[in-house]
Amino acid sequence: MYVLTINQRDSREVGDLVDGLLRSLRPVPTVLPFQRSVGDEAIGVVADPAAAVDAALRALRERRWNVGIGVGPFGAAGPDGAWTPGPVPDTQDLRDVGGPGLVHARRAVERAAATGVRVPVAVDGPDAEAAAQAEAVLRLVGQLVLTRTAAEWAVLDLMVPGVRGQQKPVAAELGITVQAVSKAVQRSFWAEEHACRPAAARLLGLVDAAGAPPSVEQ
Repeated sequence: MYVLTINQRDSREVGDLVDGLLRSLRPVPTVLPFQRSVGDEAIGVVADPAAAVDAALRALRERRWNVGIGVGPFGAAGPDGAWTPGPVPDTQDLRDVGGPGLVHARRAVERAAATGVRVPVAVDGPDAEAAAQAEAVLRLVGQLVLTRTAAEWAVLDLMVPGVRGQQKPVAAELGITVQAVSKAVQRSFWAEEHACRPAAARLLGLVDAAGAPPSVEQ
């Protein structure tokens, strides 16, 4: 499992923006939906590493969030705070779950928030080496996302990865030239971003595999 803990960097200056963040994360498929945890922070749980990458980049896009990805199991939590490993609990409430994934996510978001971190995303999990590699790739891709302009996003939000022949209808919808669409796509490194996303997801999967219980041969 992949737990994302996301907290705001500048709430004192611009106010609480968690509700807007939650709206931007609604398209991401979740096991436990993204929700406010405390203050200006949100937490969600996803089962697919590609969904974890997508959620992280959606948050980084806004330039206002620290993103921590914790890799590891979670389960139902009892009244004493202890948790029980096993199937994904049937709950929609953060108060009902616990486990190492949440602990790893807390460590990761604290590191993402550290002074001097240019791209505020971090990964923590049972395989420290794979987590560091996943974090490095996410920071490189995140840098591409952070540097895009509003005009570039206006184009990219209408594009679908892997679909040919999109630039002409996008240009028509925006009332700009096909050449302008092409330049926006090239300047933003949009194709390169989507080519790198599977690599980040694969590395997150390796972190998760390190924490999985060994299989029992029959």
